[in-house]
Parts: sequence; C-alpha cells; structure tokens
Amino acid sequence: MERTYIEDEKFEKIDFVQIPLAASDYENCEFINCNFSNNDLSNINFQECVFTGCNFSMAKLGKTSLRDITFKDCKLLGIHFEDCDHFLMSFEFDNCMLNLSSFYSLKLKKTKFRNCNLTEADLTEADFTESLFDHCDFLNAVFDQTILAKADLRSSFNYSINPDRNTIKKARFSLPAIVGLLDSFDIVIS
Repeated sequence: MERTYIEDEKFEKIDFVQIPLAASDYENCEFINCNFSNNDLSNINFQECVFTGCNFSMAKLGKTSLRDITFKDCKLLGIHFEDCDHFLMSFEFDNCMLNLSSFYSLKLKKTKFRNCNLTEADLTEADFTESLFDHCDFLNAVFDQTILAKADLRSSFNYSINPDRNTIKKARFSLPAIVGLLDSFDIVIS
C-alpha cells in the first residue's frame, strides 16, 4: 500500500475506530474531537499537528512519529509513549488526562505539561530537564531514576519524589507540596 502525504487538513468529529486513520505522513494538520481509542496508530508520522479534544485512550503508538505536536483537552489514558519513534520526538500537553501513561526512558527536555492529570503515570528513567509541569497532578506517579534537573514543579501537587533516586538539581518546587520530596524517608511532618 502506497504511503500518502497529507498537509494542512482539518479532521473534525471523526471516529477513527470505525474508519481507521490511513498510515500516512500528516503535517500541519488539525484533529478536533476525534476518537482514536484502542486504535493502532503504528508507523504513522505526525509533524506540527494539533489535537484538540481527542480520545487516544489505549491507542498503540509503535514507531509513531510525534514531532512538534500539541495535545489540548485530550484523553491519553494508558499510552506508552516509549513505543514511539524517538527521533526528534517533541510534544506539549495542555489540560490533558495522561493517567496510567508511560514515558519510560524518554528524553523529553523542555517539554510543557499544563493542567494535566498524570495519576499513576510512569516517568521512570525519563529525562525532563528544564520541563514545565504547571498545575499537574502526580498522584501515585512513579519517579525512579527520573531526571528533573531545572524542571519547574512549583504549582504541581501529589508527587512523591525520592531525592536519593532521582536527579532534582535546581528543580523548582513550592510549599506545601514540597513535602512530596520527603515521603520516602518515612518521617512524620506536623
């Protein structure tokens, strides 16, 4: 099957569960209120695309290219971003649900997360140097060997980050959420 190149297109309210998205190269496209849940998006290339109000829950992203992508108001439950093509991977999230998603071992320096729910997300061994986590909920998220150097978590909450097992040099935190840096020490703070 021949691969197509699709540029500057708008896709609105399409249920890609019923009509699968063609394995193509999408550049500067906009997807609004589309359903990709449980879809296999493997080997599709997205560049400079914006996804607004889309549902990607449990979608498969094997070797999917995500370059300069914006996700707004999207549901991305259980997504394994580490399965994507890592070459030039870059994206940002605004008001997204990323519960149970995995960023295992990814290099995501300067990535922006705004108003996101990362409940039970796996951030193990990921590099978030200089990333912004603005008003993000990290309830039961896993930080292990995660690099958060110079990251901004001042407005985020519910995180539990062991400073002995993660790199937090020059990361920015605020009170009272900073208590999440002491959880692993099993101390009582009153």
